[in-house]
Amino acid sequence: MVKALPGGAFDRVIVFDLDDTLYLERDYVLSGLKAVGDWAIANLALHGLGTAMIDRFEAGYRTRLFDEALIELGFHPSERLITRMLAVYRQHRPDIRLADDAAAFLARRHPRTAFAVITDGFLDAQKRKIRALNLYRRGIHLGICTDRWGREGWKPNQRAFRHIESIFGLSGMKYTYVADNPTKDFHAPISLQWDTVRIARPQRMHIAPSGDLIDAARVIEKFGEF
Repeated sequence: MVKALPGGAFDRVIVFDLDDTLYLERDYVLSGLKAVGDWAIANLALHGLGTAMIDRFEAGYRTRLFDEALIELGFHPSERLITRMLAVYRQHRPDIRLADDAAAFLARRHPRTAFAVITDGFLDAQKRKIRALNLYRRGIHLGICTDRWGREGWKPNQRAFRHIESIFGLSGMKYTYVADNPTKDFHAPISLQWDTVRIARPQRMHIAPSGDLIDAARVIEKFGEF
């Protein structure tokens, strides 16, 4: 989606990742697990599933949350049931909010600076996050969910970044990409000679492993350091 752009050219474009950049992804996960738990009560008469999944997540588990919580409650995790639960998770209305520092940063936008978002993830889920965060009323001019082009459009693919360039008509260091994950986020913008900033929030979901990573030009913990 493109918000109606104000008249006149922009001198600069700041492009943001979404998850763990503008808000904490863990809040989305907790919101989704609660939604699945509520669905299980209403449709399966199964109480305690939401709590069991959230407890496992808070204990550090990141895979098989649905399966293991169902087993813990004596319920068979059939493929059909897991698929339905996953659909509920992705299609729920997220209970999330902008990080305070992100909200303050968006509110201080210079009139000749444009804001945009490039985010990976399943299309419907990412659109719901953007709506829940009210980004187009917070100064974001353009939001690109890379899943619009299918999984091959996800980062590190350059397609979304080149699309941004085609919309705003600038190049190189006139763009800054702010994101959290050096395993995939910075390959494309660096190859296009954009400025890059990694935001490493202490409560972020993904702590990048050591190894062959492509990191940003600089690292911050909050937008107050931008």
